[in-house]
Amino acid sequence: MAFVLIPGAGGSAWYWHRVERELRKRGHDVVSVDLPGDDDTAGLDEYAEAVVRAARQLSGDLVLVAQSMAGFTAPLVCDRLPVSLVVLVNAMIPAPGETAGGWWDNTGQGAARRENDIRAGRAADAEFDVFTYFLHDLPQSVIDDSLPNQREQSDTPFGQPWPLKAWPDVPTRVLVGRDDRFFPADFQRRVAQERLGITPDEMPGGHLVALGHPEELADRLEAYRAEVRG
Repeated sequence: MAFVLIPGAGGSAWYWHRVERELRKRGHDVVSVDLPGDDDTAGLDEYAEAVVRAARQLSGDLVLVAQSMAGFTAPLVCDRLPVSLVVLVNAMIPAPGETAGGWWDNTGQGAARRENDIRAGRAADAEFDVFTYFLHDLPQSVIDDSLPNQREQSDTPFGQPWPLKAWPDVPTRVLVGRDDRFFPADFQRRVAQERLGITPDEMPGGHLVALGHPEELADRLEAYRAEVRG
């Protein structure tokens, strides 16, 4: 059972490079997907096709691992690939017909983030800062490497309704970074329970947990894989 790692906004496969290395060290086949995130002509279907193309180099059943915005993409390939497990990592969980642009208000993400900021003593209405919400728990060397690997995210997929009528009938796990400031852990727990009936697991780390805690995330993914294999 091989791993297909799908990045969030921007679509850079580089996001997964530390986890990919850890999984390969453990003897697993793995591919990190590069999505056309900065292409205004590409939407959800093109993202799904990019996953399918990348996964063709792997054999056997697959574990799809979706970070953040990739929660809208991973379910779309479950009928196109032999998927045995979907793992959502700090991920957006869509509802049928919902756009990724509408998800924020529909789930109450903004209010949840603001309440979390207040509890933590951060300025609730300050201008958005990428270091505060995304990079706060990363090693400096990773922050430095991230700058040339960042890509802009097109608005195109945010305006497209999620086309499935229901979540795919595939085993699904939800994993939350308990230090996520962008999608606070209690917010993620509520959304996962409301939309999937799943109580998430938690691990240390912020929103970019694959960059901050690659070894532990690889351990979690390996354990999920073993659990599904029985």
